[in-house]
Amino acid sequence: MGDSTPLSPIAISADALTRLVGTTDLPVLFDVRRRKVYDADATVLPTAMWRDHAAARDWGKALDPAQRIVVYCAHGHQVSQAAAALLRSLGLDAYFLDGGIDAWRAAGGPTIRKAGQPSRSEDAPSRWVTRERPKIDRIACPWLIRRFVDRDALIHFVPKEWIAEAAKEMGAIPFDIPDVDFSHVGEACSFDAFLNRFGVADPAMLRLAEIVRGADTARLDLAPQASGLLAMSLGLSAIHASDEAMLERGMTLYDALYGWCRFAAAETHNWPVPAPDSADAREYRA
Repeated sequence: MGDSTPLSPIAISADALTRLVGTTDLPVLFDVRRRKVYDADATVLPTAMWRDHAAARDWGKALDPAQRIVVYCAHGHQVSQAAAALLRSLGLDAYFLDGGIDAWRAAGGPTIRKAGQPSRSEDAPSRWVTRERPKIDRIACPWLIRRFVDRDALIHFVPKEWIAEAAKEMGAIPFDIPDVDFSHVGEACSFDAFLNRFGVADPAMLRLAEIVRGADTARLDLAPQASGLLAMSLGLSAIHASDEAMLERGMTLYDALYGWCRFAAAETHNWPVPAPDSADAREYRA
């Protein structure tokens, strides 16, 4: 990684991939480390699922050819390169992570704790259920799930009195209700519970969590942006009768907020106003 050797045409750098985390442009990620190596590590890349690199032609047949795919191993050597080549032989737009998960960590890329992940099969997404008529936490949490844990996760909104029964019936994980793993604890909200469970220590995500906490718990003094998030969340709820539509629009809202936390928090924007007695001001009034 420290030399000037050009990247392979089917490689993506850790720096480039890291910038896509938390966005709709993040490729479909597969951890193809050898099973013993995978089992010995407590973390994976956001949304990644493990697959056997040697069987890539088999599991690759179920993948969408329109999606970009990135596989990674420990160091970006023969394991991930072989998997990428096998996937490309199926006509898939597949790449390997240059330098593997080691390079990812060196680049400051966030990881997800495996122990916190929901159990899901290769062909079925995870299911989550919460109260209907979401506002803040119940949009922020699904955003985190889909952007960092399971990109295909199914989110269900039901009346609060039916959540326990619905969770059992659908095999779903309840959240943002009392007495479940993903809920408010003290001054922390459900979004905080998700971050703790999945071990997300990304500084930008922690900044977003403060904004969410301030808006969701009526402590608008926690972050200047909390008032804006509250206003936009209530506005989205007011103009959408469908919870699913609210979630769809809210995903874009949190994409933008996370993008601001990562890349634009130091940026300012204004329209220069001329001094009252300047020539420009006199011309403007004229």
